[in-house]
Amino acid sequence: MQARFRRQKRRDTAPELALRRLLHRRGLRYLVDARPLPELRRRADLVFPAARIAVFVDGCFWHRCPEHGTEPRHNAEWWKDKLARNVTRDRETDRSLLDAGWLPLRFWEHQPSADAADVVAAAWAARRPGRCSGGQRRSQASSRVTVSKTAPAVDGPEALT
Repeated sequence: MQARFRRQKRRDTAPELALRRLLHRRGLRYLVDARPLPELRRRADLVFPAARIAVFVDGCFWHRCPEHGTEPRHNAEWWKDKLARNVTRDRETDRSLLDAGWLPLRFWEHQPSADAADVVAAAWAARRPGRCSGGQRRSQASSRVTVSKTAPAVDGPEALT
């Protein structure tokens, strides 16, 4: 079991690569496996610094997907605590990013990459530098984007609105 978990990739997973390919094809450029905020010890899978968007592609097991998340039977109590800490850390990360004016977008690994790419591209278009809405100067424009239900956070899409 330990050997299997050691082989788990921390970055460049198949869902991440698929999302990156689609976004790159749309002309979007991003940082890979980067810290959105220097003081934050957590890394996002994709970071759009100018638009202040951090994208996370969460694994169903590690982040307790309500559809596909499972709990190991061996050492069950330890795993329950470990996975709960992961979810708590995800929420803390989202809150820190929101407080700093960033938009955290979370997708499950099983979600279609095209759907995730649509949400990321729409958020980027709404937040890209120099874009103003309704004739407002950038400093007056809203720094938050309402994300549709296709971009679930760990405890649902409502966490990002």
